Amino acid sequence: MKKNERIVIVGGGSAGWMAAAALSNAFGSTKKITLIESDAIGTVGVGEATIPAVKSFNKLLGIDEAEFLKTTQGTFKLGIQFENWGERGDVYMHPFGLVGKDSWMANFQHFWLKASRMGVAKSYFDYSLNIRTAKENKCFIDPNSGLDYAYHFDAGLYARYLRQYSEVRGVTRIEGLIDSVQTRSEDGFIESVTMQTGEIIEGDIFVDCSGFRALLIEHTLHTGFEDWSHWLPCDRALAVQTESVGEPVPYTRSIAHASGWQWRIPLQHRVGNGLVYCSRYISDEDAKKLLLDNLDGTVRTEPRLIKFRTGRAIKQWNKNCIAIGLSSGFLEPLESTSLHLIQTGIVRLIRMFPGDAINQSEIDEYNRQSRYEYERIRDFIILHYHVTQRSDSPFWNYCRTMSIPDTLARKIDVYKNTTSVFKEQDELFHEGSWQQVMLGQGITPTGYHPVVDKLSDDELIRLLKSIEKEHDQYLSRFPTHQQFIDHYCKAIMP
Repeated sequence: MKKNERIVIVGGGSAGWMAAAALSNAFGSTKKITLIESDAIGTVGVGEATIPAVKSFNKLLGIDEAEFLKTTQGTFKLGIQFENWGERGDVYMHPFGLVGKDSWMANFQHFWLKASRMGVAKSYFDYSLNIRTAKENKCFIDPNSGLDYAYHFDAGLYARYLRQYSEVRGVTRIEGLIDSVQTRSEDGFIESVTMQTGEIIEGDIFVDCSGFRALLIEHTLHTGFEDWSHWLPCDRALAVQTESVGEPVPYTRSIAHASGWQWRIPLQHRVGNGLVYCSRYISDEDAKKLLLDNLDGTVRTEPRLIKFRTGRAIKQWNKNCIAIGLSSGFLEPLESTSLHLIQTGIVRLIRMFPGDAINQSEIDEYNRQSRYEYERIRDFIILHYHVTQRSDSPFWNYCRTMSIPDTLARKIDVYKNTTSVFKEQDELFHEGSWQQVMLGQGITPTGYHPVVDKLSDDELIRLLKSIEKEHDQYLSRFPTHQQFIDHYCKAIMP
């Protein structure tokens, strides 16, 4: 039987070139990898904010962090600041890293809750080193501090960087339009694609990175799509770039409006901005005006409209086709998970890559893991919309009162009654992330874990003060975000 030696990636952008880079790194010259790229396939290109897991992907590829940041005009990200999500005027931050100090029996929030009721605690979020560092506009890489970080970067420059990486490792790039896709009559597997030039490109494994077009997974294999728009009703985004007006802050801003939310992502050379909204509640023209009226800095580009539908391909691996990126599904970029889902899809494919034959059990396991991952991230994003006290617009009234998945309802109920969230299997967001959003948006739990009472009142106060003191010591040594960029990864401005 023929081995799966020929890999054809359809589509470039972040998804395509991340796949090409990882596959070429993993298999070297043992696989023939071809990437087909064209302007007609296109890229969305708004995914400029990441989560800390992207560091492991770059490390897997052997990429030098400072060089990568210089090349992509990158800055550091310590968390996401949410504004107007619980109530209008509310502000809280979902930070990376731990808040306070956990014990193996109960995490820090239990200790904080008792101290808060005693009147001796500051805000829960004041015990996060990431938040305190972000608020002081500082940043530093110090593994001993517990400070965790991700990046803001130019997704187009990242794709270009990975293209160079991949081509050095033998990936063949073909520029052009695909005219047709051929499948085998006996089993429906994709056999080849034919370019408009007439060139035929055969393959054994096809990776669909064609974006919302889903040229292979849907248009060719008719896999089907699971629509989640009843839980995540936003279906439009406008993206625009502006000039920087000051030093970049080390966090993403997510600003809720009457019919959606706005992002602000600071890079070294510009700021990425956008508005995610629901077209049932605001027109495209009004959304454009809202976005342009709420920008800082001179507009560099015309706002670009992106239409989308939230949900996922029913099977992200179908026959000999694996969908990666937007062709596999879409979850809006509220928690910066787009590139992470690309990353995990690629790593999962490499770990389950077929040998002499494609085994259905491998396909089923890949799809089971993918579905689980998508559904848990979906629930976390729904949480932001549903757990709100806002009643100032039809959009927020809908989100606040809509039915939610049972998996999410159970998490909320357990948290309200126990102050705990329990991470299941390999879901992305840890217990602290769930707690931070629920507490930040107004859910006050009813009680704390009894192990907290093991500490005397004085011991509990000393615990809180020791956390503050430790953070004070780190903050006194951290440079500003701009100073750290200038020293570590200053880019040459275009």
